Amino acid sequence: MSYESKSTDFRAHIAAGGRVEASDWMPDEYRQAALRFIEMHANSEIMGALPEREWIARAPSLRRKLSLTAKVQDEVGHGHMLYRVAEDLGKSREAMIADLIAGRTKFHNVFHYPTYTWGDVGVIGFLIDGAALVTQKALLESSYAPYVRVLRRICAEESLHQRHGEDLVLELCAGSDEQRQMFQDAVNRWWEPVMQFFGPPSKPEGDVLLAWGLKTRTNEQLRQRFFDTYVPKLWDLGISVPDPALAYDDVAGEWRWTQPNWDTFWQVVKGNGPMTETRLAWRRWMHEAHGWVREVMDEPRLAA
Repeated sequence: MSYESKSTDFRAHIAAGGRVEASDWMPDEYRQAALRFIEMHANSEIMGALPEREWIARAPSLRRKLSLTAKVQDEVGHGHMLYRVAEDLGKSREAMIADLIAGRTKFHNVFHYPTYTWGDVGVIGFLIDGAALVTQKALLESSYAPYVRVLRRICAEESLHQRHGEDLVLELCAGSDEQRQMFQDAVNRWWEPVMQFFGPPSKPEGDVLLAWGLKTRTNEQLRQRFFDTYVPKLWDLGISVPDPALAYDDVAGEWRWTQPNWDTFWQVVKGNGPMTETRLAWRRWMHEAHGWVREVMDEPRLAA
């Protein structure tokens, strides 16, 4: 059977809701799209641990310190599970890490920004983890089966992370005026990056990931689902959203909102964010400092 015939059958399999295993034949275009997408997800988990890691030593209580430590550990674990899935698509973990710390591959826009206060930690745990959960739950319908299996565990743990963030936010909003304002200021700082998290609105027919069934929802569908869940929660807490245009349109059945600066978004994801170089430098240092562990693990086992 020719490559074209195999590709046609493969597309029909995907269109019918079929799943793909790592050992299955797949078109090169599908393999490369899946690899880039899952590698970026893995990079984001690894880099996403850093903004909160900065606050472990500054957490306001032992309970918060322990919960934040556990969360950071989970995020790194998610990254390694995803790298393992990506490896089966033809790129080694070592090559993916090397490309990440050299700045040759991307990670999510929100992890290029600084965290100034404990309120920022609340935004990450509540809104950013919430946005990630909306995205990842939709990916449970992805066409690449190994990715789906790993995502089932990741989504279960991310649900706990989001509950951790919600608990932290409730504590801030029930606290002093200064604590409430700390969270409000953080929401004001982070709202645009959170809106950019889902990516710019795009036409479904032009989205390669949707065409291959690797994604199952458009960027705007995911953003609307986020609005449905989190905007009412913020309003219930008495927290305002820094978008005067944000409102639900009953006739259209969707939220109206102000488009962020997409030029800024593209600059950030290309590696020009306010904390990009600092965080990559930290990750490079960590990689080098723990090189001896990798060397030990590569040594042959001693005979029993």
